Parts: sequence; C-alpha cells; structure tokens
Amino acid sequence: MSFAGLRVLSLESRRAKEMEALIRREGGDPFIAPSVQERALDDHGEAIRFVERLEAGEFDLVVIMTGTGLAFLRDQVVAHSSAARLGAALGRATIVSRGPKPLPILRGLGARAQIVVPEPNTWREIVEAVAARTERRIAIQEYGRPNLEMNAALETLGASVTPVVLYRWELPADIGPLQTAARGLAARQFDVILFTSSIQLDHLMMIARALGLESQVTSALREYTAIASVGPVMTASLEAASLPVEIMPMHPKMGALIKVASEMSATVLEKKRDPR
Repeated sequence: MSFAGLRVLSLESRRAKEMEALIRREGGDPFIAPSVQERALDDHGEAIRFVERLEAGEFDLVVIMTGTGLAFLRDQVVAHSSAARLGAALGRATIVSRGPKPLPILRGLGARAQIVVPEPNTWREIVEAVAARTERRIAIQEYGRPNLEMNAALETLGASVTPVVLYRWELPADIGPLQTAARGLAARQFDVILFTSSIQLDHLMMIARALGLESQVTSALREYTAIASVGPVMTASLEAASLPVEIMPMHPKMGALIKVASEMSATVLEKKRDPR
C-alpha cells in the first residue's frame, strides 16, 4: 500500500527536502511547513567555560544529546581556540551519546563515546545507562530546550547535573508555511500529519492560537487527520495534549515513519472519519 495521493503534512525543517522526497516516493501529496529553526547562542562564553571546566576535572560524565548541539559546541570553541583542545577536554570524561548521530563529530574531534544510548533514545534510556555507572558529576549538552524530567531523574541517582546550553529552538524566520498548515488543518485539507519532534507540535499550536484557530486545528487532529508519530517521546507529547497517535514505526526513524504511515493511513482514516 501507499499514500495513494493522500495530502500529507510535515512540519520538518532541517530535513525538509528529504521528507518531501520520501512522501512523494510513497505516493503522497506533501506539504512541508518548516516549524523550527535551531539558533546558536551569540555568546560563546558557555562553550568556552564548559571546556575549561572539563580541563579542570569538574565533570566525570558528559551526555551528548544531539549531533547539532555538538556541532555548535565545536564551532563555538574553534572560533576562540581549537578542535583539538575540545577533543582532549572531552576525552577526560566518560561520554554518553544519545544515539549514533553525534558519533561522527566525536570522531572528528579525536574523542569517542563510551556509551551509545540504544533506541528509542529517550531520556529514560539515558538515565538507565547512567544508573549503571559510578560517575555522578554530569554535564548535559542540551538540545533546544531543557529536559527537566531527565535532570530530576539523574539527581535522584545522587548526580549533580550541569546543563550546557549552546542553542535554542525558535520559530522559523518565515512563518508563512506554518500559518498555511494551521489554516489547512482547520479547514480539514490534510489527510495525514507526520510529527518527528515535540517542538513541532508546540509551534504548530502556537501559530494556530495566534490565528484564532486552535480549537479547529485540535478538532481536526482528533477527528479527521491521521496522526503519525516518529517514536515514544513524540507520542508522549501528543498524548499529553490529548491527541490520538494512530501510527508509530517500530524504529524511531524518518524513513520508517513514512513507510508505516503510507501503509496504515488509509485504514486509519476510514476508522477515524466513520467510527461506526
């Protein structure tokens, strides 16, 4: 089975072109509305202080949450010092990588991860990995916003947790496509929506609220549009918003998400729109 011409909405930003191509390959009619931009902090002081604290032996474990954040760290340090210095500093601590994406960047720095958190790469797997270790002075390279639940769980293990903030998630400079997406959802013009990050949902609803369409968008998501989530973290965010997740792949990957959505959407829509 395929999407067979279904109108598919994606809020992907960094991999928008790849998402569009994959949807088309599965027979869908894609509309891509980039929903977030990752902005590095203008002040590089956080990155430099982090390196200095690593060199001083203040941390014995570092959690790398994203390849994007590690790349920002590298670039900010290189602007003032050298990649070799960062690699040597990271080498003084045990490195936990949330999945495989940071690994090539670590190799380029001459460092390596002692622990690679397995799928589905949620904060719970990170806490489980840390619980099996003795290191308790932990630095966390945050993604676009703090993960307060993970920090609290680590602290219950007796850890001291220091966030390292290098970038933030913001609305894209051009919010026009996201506004079009909100209006289209409210008018029930999309058959399927694909979510790959919780910030996509937050920004979609922020725009819908600003347009006075929040209730219409919510109703469409509950009653009309098939909702596909990339994995457990995204699913938890949708369920917290009382939105039903009808489609989720076995593995939290973009390709797997689109494949299973193309296979299941027609059946999901039939039941969702005519629940008798």
